[in-house]
Amino acid sequence: MRSLLQQLKKRRLELGLKQNDMELRIGVSRQQYQRLESKGNPRLETLELVAKGLNSELMLIPQDKLPAVLAVLEGSSIESKNRFDSSQPAGDRGEPSEGIDYDPWRDLLTDDS
Repeated sequence: MRSLLQQLKKRRLELGLKQNDMELRIGVSRQQYQRLESKGNPRLETLELVAKGLNSELMLIPQDKLPAVLAVLEGSSIESKNRFDSSQPAGDRGEPSEGIDYDPWRDLLTDDS
């Protein structure tokens, strides 16, 4: 898995932002932001500020739930793909019987132990 700093840089680039742009978004100079991306050890408060500036959220994901979260984010889960493929009737997409009230995130962060 990529480091958090690499993920921040990737997200910034995906948004088409330069390091200079972060000053306007979060009030951090280009030099400070460059240090943060390259070798920084930012405080949690700084990470939260940067995430907000990148239209993102920080979150802790339990390791046992990580594969499920990554599958959803990457869209690689066949079950997820089938669930949202509107070309198939609802019953054939693997949707649970709860229908519209179905919450795929339910129990995602619960402690199984």
